[in-house]
Amino acid sequence: MGIGSSIFLIALGAILAFAVEADLGWLSLDIVGWVLMLAGLVGLIMTAYFWKSRRRTAVVTAPQDRVVRERVVPVQDDRVVQEYREVRRPGHQV
Repeated sequence: MGIGSSIFLIALGAILAFAVEADLGWLSLDIVGWVLMLAGLVGLIMTAYFWKSRRRTAVVTAPQDRVVRERVVPVQDDRVVQEYREVRRPGHQV
């Protein structure tokens, strides 16, 4: 349930609880209004809680001097040539 639907339930419940003067006999619109307002309030609180937990940021630090070496063995004219390729992080000074 999002913020919009929670506010809608609260508003609809308030209208039913405070503004409507209908008598249906077996159904009390005041109780229905209070239940809708409570459901909207619970939905609003849960939405705020899940939004707060979703916006957490994770900070990960990596070692600055890490160099990854990947061995590449290409074949040229039926002979194996050995070479090494180094991949460095941007801004890394040797």
